[in-house]
Amino acid sequence: MSGQKSRASASVAATGWSRPRRIRICPSILSADFARLEEEIARVEAAGADFVHLDVMDGRFVPSITFGPIVVEAIRRMTRLPLDVHLMIAEPLRHLEAFANAGADHVTVHVEAVSDPAPAAQAIRERGIRAGLAIKPNTSLEPLLAALPHLDIVLVMTVEPGAGGQAFLEGSNRRIAAVRAAIDEGAHDCLLEVDGGIGPSTVAAAAQAGADTFVAGHSIFRATDAAAALRAIRAAVGPP
Repeated sequence: MSGQKSRASASVAATGWSRPRRIRICPSILSADFARLEEEIARVEAAGADFVHLDVMDGRFVPSITFGPIVVEAIRRMTRLPLDVHLMIAEPLRHLEAFANAGADHVTVHVEAVSDPAPAAQAIRERGIRAGLAIKPNTSLEPLLAALPHLDIVLVMTVEPGAGGQAFLEGSNRRIAAVRAAIDEGAHDCLLEVDGGIGPSTVAAAAQAGADTFVAGHSIFRATDAAAALRAIRAAVGPP
């Protein structure tokens, strides 16, 4: 446990968590070439990525299946960047220990997959890692907003979870703005992350709505030059 807490503290220092509204770009390896994954991660790390985003899917909560703790552990050895693990799985609390031990720095679970978000966040934090709560596009924001005091990360899905390469959903920016207003009103110390359809053409509006942390997969790893694509997303947001 002490090792996990030390690692989490180091990731906070590395990312400047305490500086509000600093823009963070988080490439999602779901869209990377797994045959040369270490090279892909090194390229975006050199280009200024803030986190590496890992989408874990189980074929139950979402139709797709991706990978589990063994792959997270391997990626932990490939990079010093914080690992931002998004659990799109049923019964996520059963697997927290495995992902913490694998090297996750942040673990985000879905509001739709836990009976009570506050104890779920506490269970994540007890393992020395940052706690996140994600929400699907058609789920009421109410349970997520009620849990804000317990969260380090709020993840607003801007596509239906389960597959990369989808288009940014209309109406997402209104939801982002509502969450930002609640965070600011309550002076909550958490990041507002968005995931789905993020690229140079959508990131600026999402940032204007209040997001500060952007997950991007296809728009980075499927580009001709992943590093240039990441920089283009950051440039489209403008100054932090």
